Amino acid sequence: MVSIALPKGRLGNKAYKLLEKSGYTVSELMDESRKLVFENAESGVKYFLVKPSDVAIYVEYGAADIGVVGKDILLESGADVYELLDLGIGKCRMCVAAKEDYVEDTGRPVVVATKFPSIAKKYYMSTNREIEVIKLYGSIELAPLLNMSDVIVDIVETGTTLRENRLKVFEEIFPVSARLIANKASYKFKEKEIATIVGKLKEVTL
Repeated sequence: MVSIALPKGRLGNKAYKLLEKSGYTVSELMDESRKLVFENAESGVKYFLVKPSDVAIYVEYGAADIGVVGKDILLESGADVYELLDLGIGKCRMCVAAKEDYVEDTGRPVVVATKFPSIAKKYYMSTNREIEVIKLYGSIELAPLLNMSDVIVDIVETGTTLRENRLKVFEEIFPVSARLIANKASYKFKEKEIATIVGKLKEVTL
């Protein structure tokens, strides 16, 4: 049996529908339930529902053989896993955004508010700019509005929230979408089963 970590919420539902199309169905998973583990012996799969930011950790440590995780969370975590497939769902962008009239002061470090400190540091290091990071967990857009930060580094889907708060994107760092990842040991010992899942997912995502 292959264990699959799915993120709770909208992305997990989209990922499950892809897996369902591929023949890996667990009918009770879509029911209103507080269960966290679902399995189907006939399909040979077991699903765990976990917090999106924890998927890569569950996979890295072998609690799950494979998992679905956003590219943003995967890069931020630095998890030592195999990235098998771009599922083409959950598309958005990792961006630098600021107030519409923002002008960078090159004489001092950029103050960056973000949920993604590792990504922010790596990006600004590539531009040879020093930064001061303020890690936040929600409502990142407030930071520049309250003059707590110069910019934010965050995911942008439609840009509506930015526009409504008179912020705009200044740089796109990289595109984001959901990825199928695998534990390295699991990939070795369950290579056939995992390869079959990947092959079937390719058929419904391409």
